[in-house]
Amino acid sequence: MHSGAVTDLFVSHAGRDRSWAEWVAWELQEAGYDVELDLWDWEVGENFVEKMRDALEHAERMIALFSAAYFEPERHTSPELTAYLSDRGPARKRILPVRIENVTPPLLYRPLLSVDLFGVPEDEARRRMLAAVRGRQRPDGRPEFPGSGRPRPQQASGPRLPGSLPPVWNVPPRNTAFTGRDRMIVDLREGLLTGSPVVAQALEGMGGVGKTQLAIEYAYRFANEYELVWWIASEQPDLIAEQFAALAVAARVAPAEGDVTAAVTAALALLRSHDRALLIFDNAESREDVRRWLPGGPAHVLVTSRNSLWTGVARPIGVDVFARSESIALLRANLPRSSDEDVDRLAEAVGDLPLAVAQAADLLAETGMSVESYLSGLAEHAADLLANDPPPAGYPVPLAAAVTVAARRLAAADPAAGQLLILCAYLAPEPIPLDLFRDPPAGLLPDELAAAGGGGVALDRAAARLTRYGLARNASGGLQLHRLTQAVLRDTDPNAEAQRTTVESLLVAGRLDDGTDPTHWPRWTQLLPHILACDPANSDNSSLHWLAFSAIWHLLARGDARTAFPLAEHLHATWTRRYGADNSSTLSAATALAYAHGELGDHGQARRLDEDTAARYKRIFGEDHLNTLISTNNLAADYRQEGRYEQARRLNEETLSRIGGIVGDDHPETLRTANDLATNLASLGEFQQARDLHEDTLARRRQILGVDHPQSLVSANNLAVALYGMGEYELARQLDEDTLTRRRRVLGDDHPYTLSSASNLASDLRALGDHAQARRFEEDTLVRRRRILGDAHPDTLSAAAKVVGDLRQLGEDEPAQRLEDEMSGWRS
Repeated sequence: MHSGAVTDLFVSHAGRDRSWAEWVAWELQEAGYDVELDLWDWEVGENFVEKMRDALEHAERMIALFSAAYFEPERHTSPELTAYLSDRGPARKRILPVRIENVTPPLLYRPLLSVDLFGVPEDEARRRMLAAVRGRQRPDGRPEFPGSGRPRPQQASGPRLPGSLPPVWNVPPRNTAFTGRDRMIVDLREGLLTGSPVVAQALEGMGGVGKTQLAIEYAYRFANEYELVWWIASEQPDLIAEQFAALAVAARVAPAEGDVTAAVTAALALLRSHDRALLIFDNAESREDVRRWLPGGPAHVLVTSRNSLWTGVARPIGVDVFARSESIALLRANLPRSSDEDVDRLAEAVGDLPLAVAQAADLLAETGMSVESYLSGLAEHAADLLANDPPPAGYPVPLAAAVTVAARRLAAADPAAGQLLILCAYLAPEPIPLDLFRDPPAGLLPDELAAAGGGGVALDRAAARLTRYGLARNASGGLQLHRLTQAVLRDTDPNAEAQRTTVESLLVAGRLDDGTDPTHWPRWTQLLPHILACDPANSDNSSLHWLAFSAIWHLLARGDARTAFPLAEHLHATWTRRYGADNSSTLSAATALAYAHGELGDHGQARRLDEDTAARYKRIFGEDHLNTLISTNNLAADYRQEGRYEQARRLNEETLSRIGGIVGDDHPETLRTANDLATNLASLGEFQQARDLHEDTLARRRQILGVDHPQSLVSANNLAVALYGMGEYELARQLDEDTLTRRRRVLGDDHPYTLSSASNLASDLRALGDHAQARRFEEDTLVRRRRILGDAHPDTLSAAAKVVGDLRQLGEDEPAQRLEDEMSGWRS
């Protein structure tokens, strides 16, 4: 159908009702109508919105297939229907509602008269539909006697009525609780209709994601499109031949007592010549188990497998966990009295794994257990909780059994892969880089895994086995295990403590450099979740403690104080309780926590923590210890933020004089102290002295760290502030523009330091008389600070006040007053 051509009818349907849409369109086309159906007439890659608009514009009438799915809010079908109903011109479009389920339409659509096709024989459904399309007419001849029993005309080339099963059929019972997956089923259908000589699709994914259920649902949903659908349990390849022989008997191409080999030959011959056949290999372990049984020809082939390797045999289709909305729909159907919050928490806890969602729904519905109790049990003994028997409808075994059996088989087939699996269970459910296991320190890994990680592709092959057994999936060049798979493996591992120690040592040896340097941020992004999964707060490994500190400073350097704060607070509280307030790990956590307080605008709490920490360091190590001097300098920064500039200056001067003599003038801590002193001098109005010190510090940082290093950009930013204080507005603008450009590139548009540069540039422009441009920069800064820092943060309120000033300067008093009124609510 070409865009712009006039058509008699356009068939509108929800994606899950595709089989009905094809049946309706086929019957109408057979009756001589010109029909447009997206499944037949729209090419892959075309603009969906434009095609929809064209179809609505050029169709004489629209047939709307009413079902529960048709009226779901996220569907495109509601806008289609509304567009038709809103056309009240002289040639108002006509809509023909056809109910394919016993559904009550929303109130807006109830006045439309509809015809029902569900629950009636195919002949009657065809008659009703064609009568509705033709409209009321007087008969051309004598009506047929109602009891004549006219035979149904043969329709061998077209689909049967949706819901009818083909004559050759052995698919397992349908799961009446099947939820979601509509888009995937539509994509699967389109893949099978590509028209290639051998149409084979492989549904692959981890155990428990519902691959078998998806195949069963597809078979039932499109049963009317086939004359033969045969299910083959493929986990034991030696039994496949018997199942092909059974197919030959069912299709009446081989006798029941005949030779198996001859029956298999007959079955394959039938499939090669049959254009409406579907063959489903369920739970195939490898492509080699299936390859010899592919019939060739037009028959559709569907495979379900944990293995992801199907090159040369079938097109792999990855099946992942539920979307959160699908998990909630399934839980809500079984737990109608649970709150929205509890259902969401439950879905989150089981990681949206379909089998785990179904098990949780079954257990809670059966026992009346509260969601809170279930979540507590899941955290404490996941393996026991996930072993409830019988399994949910449609699944062969509970999740715990599926995981433990697969893990045992993996370890027996490949010891290195089994060892890799267990170690991965103690990491986070995020992608795990395989290089963690390459060339680790001697004696750290079991012999088989150490040998695999020593070079070549042995480690990659071991990792591939994890995916083949459905215990992990490939992700970002590494492995990813589902959190419940990990929980079951940990709960059933007799060597848990030793495994945790090994994983901690692997992370410590994980090639992590300074987390405050953006060049190292990608590696920190990879490993940060795994460091936190080891629970450094409850570990006695001091090297892991160091990793945890570095993780906090990494987050702070990225401008993510909201994430850094609870981590620092947890470490500080736990270590204070376990080791005491004077412990070195506790004091390091206190330093990080104080900095996070300051970044979030709570400078009073930051000062109190830093005062206590500085006093402890001084008592334990003395005045000239580096830790004491760093802590004292942190305290000076708190004083400056509280407006106690002279007190801050004295501390900075004293610290600078001591620290330079200990570590040298070019040490990062010496330069940080010099930068802080210069900033205090500017706050006190001593701009020339501040400028001289900032220029010296900037030159040293650029030489040592580079022009784009975040610390160099801090010095450049602060030098521009000093220039502004001296009235050198044009010089300040040039430096702020350059710093803003670099910070956007290095730190990102939303980093607090980037926004500080943007706000400073707005001040420069304001001073140069360009209030319109200043307003644009400050308004953008305000929007970003509200989103990142919150309304009540001092930096957010400062940006808002500056926007108010710009608006008033530009004569826009009314919006300025509205913003001032809004700000009063932020402060409260």
